[in-house]
Amino acid sequence: MTPVLKDLVKALQCLPGIGPKSAQRAAFHLLERNRDGARRLARALEDAMTRIGRCEACRTFSETPHCRICDSPDRDASMLCVVETPLDVAAIEQALDFKGQYFVLMGRLSPIDGVSPETLKLDVLERRLAQGLVKELIVATGTTMEGEATAYYLKQMALHANVTPTRIAYGIPVGGDLEFVDSTTLSHAIQSRRTY
Repeated sequence: MTPVLKDLVKALQCLPGIGPKSAQRAAFHLLERNRDGARRLARALEDAMTRIGRCEACRTFSETPHCRICDSPDRDASMLCVVETPLDVAAIEQALDFKGQYFVLMGRLSPIDGVSPETLKLDVLERRLAQGLVKELIVATGTTMEGEATAYYLKQMALHANVTPTRIAYGIPVGGDLEFVDSTTLSHAIQSRRTY
């Protein structure tokens, strides 16, 4: 393999789920069958790395100082949903008619991995809560151990700022049968029950 080809294979391995063999297949595919696509990909990557930053208010990806959600007058500033990644924002936006705003952590607390409140810029969230506009902090972190620890930390922040903390419910998937649900999910579903 030539040095340039080795560099290309190594560069492709930065993508999630792409190991050495997958990177090699992708590199060979681009070189053999889709050089125009590879050039478009290179231009799009360069453009994205240059122009896309973070929204100053919610920290999601944005090409402007404030993203379209934070700039929208139709969003309810009293409801703030805290998520781990921009992918979570996209999932909520596609699935729901949620009209609140977001704060994107870009991760979750994990002292073992060196991810602290400072890493997640929770001081920015704390200042936002202190402004008094937010009335409900919707915690939408994952159900991993780190996600739960992050949720607890966020709950304490909200209470300290006199903001009502809520947590997304856990439960049974729509159309799912109880007999096929794992015990942890079933336990969370029972504990997160609401008045019907």
